[in-house]
Amino acid sequence: MIPERGEILNVGVVVVKRALKSIWQSHQWLPYAVLPVPADTPDWTLLRREGLDEIWYAGAMPLELHPIETAHYRDNLNDDVPKLWVVMRTNTPEPPFELVLVTADPSEGEGATEGAGEIVEPVAMPGSIVERLIGFYDANHIERHFFKRKRDRADPDARGKRARGNGSAAAKAQSRQSDDED
Repeated sequence: MIPERGEILNVGVVVVKRALKSIWQSHQWLPYAVLPVPADTPDWTLLRREGLDEIWYAGAMPLELHPIETAHYRDNLNDDVPKLWVVMRTNTPEPPFELVLVTADPSEGEGATEGAGEIVEPVAMPGSIVERLIGFYDANHIERHFFKRKRDRADPDARGKRARGNGSAAAKAQSRQSDDED
Protein backbone atom coordinates (compact mmCIF):
# COMPACT_ATOMS: atom_id res chain seq x y z
CA MET A 1 0.00 0.00 0.00
CA ILE A 2 1.29 3.44 -0.94
CA PRO A 3 1.29 6.15 1.76
CA GLU A 4 -1.00 9.17 1.40
CA ARG A 5 1.57 11.44 -0.24
CA GLY A 6 3.19 8.71 -2.33
CA GLU A 7 3.04 8.52 -6.09
CA ILE A 8 2.81 5.69 -8.57
CA LEU A 9 4.26 6.13 -12.05
CA ASN A 10 3.47 3.50 -14.67
CA VAL A 11 6.55 2.66 -16.72
CA GLY A 12 7.42 0.22 -19.47
CA VAL A 13 10.25 -2.29 -19.16
CA VAL A 14 12.48 -3.31 -22.08
CA VAL A 15 14.76 -6.35 -21.80
CA VAL A 16 17.48 -7.81 -23.98
CA LYS A 17 18.04 -11.45 -24.89
CA ARG A 18 21.80 -11.42 -25.31
CA ALA A 19 23.54 -14.21 -27.21
CA LEU A 20 26.42 -15.83 -25.31
CA LYS A 21 29.46 -17.72 -26.51
CA SER A 22 29.30 -20.47 -23.93
CA ILE A 23 28.94 -24.21 -23.93
CA TRP A 24 26.65 -24.01 -20.88
CA GLN A 25 24.19 -21.32 -21.90
CA SER A 26 23.10 -20.01 -25.30
CA HIS A 27 21.65 -16.66 -24.15
CA GLN A 28 21.03 -14.37 -21.18
CA TRP A 29 18.07 -12.11 -20.38
CA LEU A 30 18.82 -8.71 -18.81
CA PRO A 31 16.90 -5.48 -18.18
CA TYR A 32 17.79 -3.06 -20.95
CA ALA A 33 15.79 0.14 -20.40
CA VAL A 34 12.77 1.65 -18.68
CA LEU A 35 10.33 3.72 -20.72
CA PRO A 36 8.71 6.75 -19.02
CA VAL A 37 5.27 5.47 -20.11
CA PRO A 38 4.16 1.92 -20.93
CA ALA A 39 4.25 1.06 -24.62
CA ASP A 40 1.04 0.49 -26.51
CA THR A 41 2.08 -3.04 -27.43
CA PRO A 42 1.43 -6.47 -25.90
CA ASP A 43 3.80 -7.80 -23.25
CA TRP A 44 6.75 -9.85 -24.51
CA THR A 45 6.78 -8.35 -27.98
CA LEU A 46 10.01 -8.51 -29.98
CA LEU A 47 10.93 -4.91 -30.86
CA ARG A 48 14.09 -5.38 -32.91
CA ARG A 49 17.24 -7.40 -33.47
CA GLU A 50 20.74 -5.97 -33.03
CA GLY A 51 23.12 -8.54 -34.45
CA LEU A 52 22.57 -11.68 -32.37
CA ASP A 53 20.79 -9.78 -29.58
CA GLU A 54 17.01 -9.36 -29.38
CA ILE A 55 15.31 -6.37 -27.73
CA TRP A 56 11.90 -7.18 -26.19
CA TYR A 57 9.17 -5.10 -24.58
CA ALA A 58 8.48 -7.07 -21.38
CA GLY A 59 5.51 -5.10 -20.06
CA ALA A 60 4.29 -2.34 -17.78
CA MET A 61 5.22 -1.99 -14.10
CA PRO A 62 4.37 0.50 -11.35
CA LEU A 63 7.21 2.66 -10.02
CA GLU A 64 6.18 3.50 -6.46
CA LEU A 65 7.60 6.61 -4.81
CA HIS A 66 7.40 6.72 -1.01
CA PRO A 67 7.91 9.93 1.03
CA ILE A 68 9.95 8.10 3.67
CA GLU A 69 12.54 7.07 1.04
CA THR A 70 13.42 10.58 -0.18
CA ALA A 71 16.94 10.46 1.33
CA HIS A 72 17.66 7.38 -0.81
CA TYR A 73 16.21 9.10 -3.87
CA ARG A 74 18.51 12.08 -3.18
CA ASP A 75 21.54 9.74 -3.16
CA ASN A 76 20.41 8.26 -6.47
CA LEU A 77 19.83 11.70 -8.05
CA ASN A 78 23.27 12.88 -6.91
CA ASP A 79 24.88 10.05 -8.88
CA ASP A 80 26.40 10.88 -12.28
CA VAL A 81 23.68 8.82 -13.97
CA PRO A 82 20.53 8.28 -11.88
CA LYS A 83 19.26 4.71 -12.14
CA LEU A 84 16.18 2.56 -11.82
CA TRP A 85 16.56 -1.02 -10.60
CA VAL A 86 14.60 -3.68 -12.47
CA VAL A 87 13.95 -7.03 -10.80
CA MET A 88 12.95 -10.08 -12.88
CA ARG A 89 12.23 -13.61 -11.67
CA THR A 90 12.60 -16.82 -13.65
CA ASN A 91 9.24 -18.01 -14.91
CA THR A 92 7.93 -20.88 -17.01
CA PRO A 93 9.26 -21.02 -20.58
CA GLU A 94 6.60 -18.59 -21.87
CA PRO A 95 7.17 -15.77 -20.96
CA PRO A 96 10.71 -16.46 -19.78
CA PHE A 97 10.60 -13.97 -16.88
CA GLU A 98 8.14 -12.32 -14.57
CA LEU A 99 8.66 -8.62 -13.88
CA VAL A 100 8.74 -8.20 -10.09
CA LEU A 101 9.80 -4.64 -9.29
CA VAL A 102 11.03 -1.33 -10.65
CA THR A 103 12.45 1.01 -8.00
CA ALA A 104 14.35 4.29 -7.76
CA ASP A 105 15.58 3.43 -4.25
CA PRO A 106 19.18 2.14 -4.40
CA SER A 107 18.78 0.36 -1.05
CA GLU A 108 15.71 -1.50 -2.23
CA GLY A 109 17.50 -2.43 -5.46
CA GLU A 110 20.48 -3.77 -3.52
CA GLY A 111 18.19 -5.65 -1.14
CA ALA A 112 16.54 -7.40 -4.08
CA THR A 113 19.90 -8.94 -5.05
CA GLU A 114 19.70 -11.26 -2.04
CA GLY A 115 16.95 -13.39 -3.60
CA ALA A 116 17.90 -16.58 -5.41
CA GLY A 117 16.81 -16.93 -9.02
CA GLU A 118 16.20 -13.22 -9.54
CA ILE A 119 17.91 -10.91 -11.97
CA VAL A 120 18.47 -7.40 -10.63
CA GLU A 121 20.06 -4.79 -12.88
CA PRO A 122 20.21 -1.00 -12.79
CA VAL A 123 19.30 0.88 -15.97
CA ALA A 124 19.57 4.59 -16.76
CA MET A 125 16.63 6.63 -15.50
CA PRO A 126 14.81 8.49 -18.30
CA GLY A 127 14.99 12.30 -18.07
CA SER A 128 11.23 12.75 -17.55
CA ILE A 129 11.33 10.37 -14.56
CA VAL A 130 14.37 12.24 -13.19
CA GLU A 131 12.31 15.46 -13.32
CA ARG A 132 9.33 13.80 -11.59
CA LEU A 133 11.61 12.33 -8.91
CA ILE A 134 13.21 15.74 -8.25
CA GLY A 135 9.73 17.25 -7.88
CA PHE A 136 8.68 14.43 -5.55
CA TYR A 137 11.84 14.91 -3.49
CA ASP A 138 11.31 18.69 -3.21
CA ALA A 139 7.67 18.24 -2.15
CA ASN A 140 8.21 15.44 0.39
CA HIS A 141 11.73 15.47 1.82
CA ILE A 142 12.10 16.19 5.52
CA GLU A 143 15.68 16.28 6.75
CA ARG A 144 16.09 13.94 9.68
CA HIS A 145 19.15 14.56 11.81
CA PHE A 146 21.06 11.57 13.04
CA PHE A 147 20.67 11.02 16.76
CA LYS A 148 23.11 8.66 18.38
CA ARG A 149 21.72 6.91 21.40
CA LYS A 150 23.90 6.79 24.49
CA ARG A 151 24.25 3.64 26.49
CA ASP A 152 23.46 3.55 30.17
CA ARG A 153 26.60 3.87 32.22
CA ALA A 154 27.59 0.72 34.02
CA ASP A 155 27.87 0.71 37.81
CA PRO A 156 31.64 0.34 38.46
CA ASP A 157 30.96 -1.07 41.94
CA ALA A 158 28.89 -3.93 40.48
CA ARG A 159 31.63 -5.28 38.20
CA GLY A 160 33.04 -8.69 39.00
CA LYS A 161 30.79 -9.29 41.99
CA ARG A 162 28.72 -12.44 42.08
CA ALA A 163 26.25 -13.55 44.60
CA ARG A 164 27.54 -16.70 46.29
CA GLY A 165 24.78 -19.16 46.91
CA ASN A 166 24.04 -22.84 46.91
CA GLY A 167 24.70 -23.04 43.18
CA SER A 168 28.33 -21.85 43.38
CA ALA A 169 31.26 -24.23 42.99
CA ALA A 170 32.63 -23.25 46.41
CA ALA A 171 29.34 -24.12 48.11
CA LYS A 172 29.26 -27.50 46.36
CA ALA A 173 32.84 -28.28 47.40
CA GLN A 174 32.08 -27.30 51.00
CA SER A 175 28.99 -29.52 50.93
CA ARG A 176 31.09 -32.50 49.72
CA GLN A 177 33.64 -31.98 52.49
CA SER A 178 30.93 -32.01 55.13
CA ASP A 179 29.50 -35.22 53.63
CA ASP A 180 32.97 -36.88 53.72
CA GLU A 181 33.51 -35.93 57.36
CA ASP A 182 30.23 -37.56 58.41
